[in-house]
Amino acid sequence: MQILQRQKVPALPHTAAGEGTGLRGQFNLLRWFSLGSFFIIAAVALGLGYISTRFVVEESIERDSMLTAQFIQAIGDAEIRHASITPNRTMGEMLDPRGDNAYSDVDPGSRAAARTEFLDHVAHLPDTLLAVVYALDRTVVWSTNPELVGVRIENDKELDESFEMKETVSTSYHQIDEERPEQMLLREPKYLFIENYIPMFNADKSKVIAMVEIYKEPADLVARIQRGFKSIWLATLLGGVVIYLALFWIVWRASELLESQQKQLIANETFVALGEMSSAVAHSLRNPLANIRSSAELAQEIASQNTQKNIGDIINQVDRMSRWVRELLMSLRPMNDDYEAVDLVLIIDDTLGAFDALIKRSGVEVRFTPKVCPPVVSQQVLLTQILNSLIANALEAMPRGGVLSIEIESPQTGHVCMILSDTGKGMTKQQQQMVFKPFFTTKQGGLGVGLALVKRIMERLEGSVELTSQEQAGTRVCLNFKVATGGEY
Repeated sequence: MQILQRQKVPALPHTAAGEGTGLRGQFNLLRWFSLGSFFIIAAVALGLGYISTRFVVEESIERDSMLTAQFIQAIGDAEIRHASITPNRTMGEMLDPRGDNAYSDVDPGSRAAARTEFLDHVAHLPDTLLAVVYALDRTVVWSTNPELVGVRIENDKELDESFEMKETVSTSYHQIDEERPEQMLLREPKYLFIENYIPMFNADKSKVIAMVEIYKEPADLVARIQRGFKSIWLATLLGGVVIYLALFWIVWRASELLESQQKQLIANETFVALGEMSSAVAHSLRNPLANIRSSAELAQEIASQNTQKNIGDIINQVDRMSRWVRELLMSLRPMNDDYEAVDLVLIIDDTLGAFDALIKRSGVEVRFTPKVCPPVVSQQVLLTQILNSLIANALEAMPRGGVLSIEIESPQTGHVCMILSDTGKGMTKQQQQMVFKPFFTTKQGGLGVGLALVKRIMERLEGSVELTSQEQAGTRVCLNFKVATGGEY
């Protein structure tokens, strides 16, 4: 089906010409949202992931420290009872060997035995890297590393804090601090190790008189923390991606809707401006064209044989201009919504009958087999206008003859598809992209409103039009109609 050659027309205010100029510098909502939302969601996700992982680490370490402190204190109480030492004494009072004779009510042997058993339990705690016992004066009175025994630790913030606050203090490390002499671990930790200060009290819990320091590398806890890290970051990543895609889809849909409405607004303004212009032009041309045609017909009756052809050309050109005026007014006329159930097969037969003479002159073979088809939603005048435009284009695309095929199919319930194809010269891909634009034409002297009108009418009828073409192979147009249900129209 041949489409006419693009003609240059004066640019109108707010017409499609502004689509390539005025819209080009507009704010790109989708681009800026995609970038802005990506960075914002990424920043929020990283922040939440970091806070969550820190919370997991701190809570896990605090829980482990509390359990370790409770275990150490429970061992101390058990060993006091096992050594038959008076309940008025605590293991904290037994840990400094320099005061074995300090309490008259405690046998030095029992005190030493209770201390030895307690320290043996401490030394064999699982995952222990180093165990240290400090006296009240911050002197190391026992350690799993003999090099630390007798060393006095000064200016240790965590140690002093635990003595003063009378509560367990825990700190996590990833590497040994060379400036802290008490961190003389028996082996190098692999990943994470924890330092626990566990206070040991006197009998009435009013004073911390000794401190047990435990360096641990809890392998099971580290493995759980690492699994927690993976779960948190994976959930954060997936959540961020889902939120981003959901928001992107919403904004994309909004952007598409805004763009569609903007194009529709431009098209409406274009049609309004052209309608006013074309109405004025049509009223100015109709009477002169009618007079010219009447005069030409009169002249043709008395003209000589040599001038008959020239007068016939005048009449043909006047008829062409009249047809242009009618097509232009039809394309710009507001459409009403008084649709009806139309017999598609009957309209096709009537339209082909109107083109019968032209079809024979063009040497075109028409292939159309009428078949039972449900009524479609349309208007008889509009449907006739659509078929006139499509068949005229098809015949113009086959000046030396060819095949014009019309088929009716029902690809899905509630819809009817009419396929019109020709074996003309076809169109390029660029022409196919522009074919439904108003005033685009590939035909010398054409107006370029035929297919634009077809598309506009089909969309108003709740249908659609699709066009495919191949150079030197022909064009295929598919009109999708909505089936008229009983009692609706």
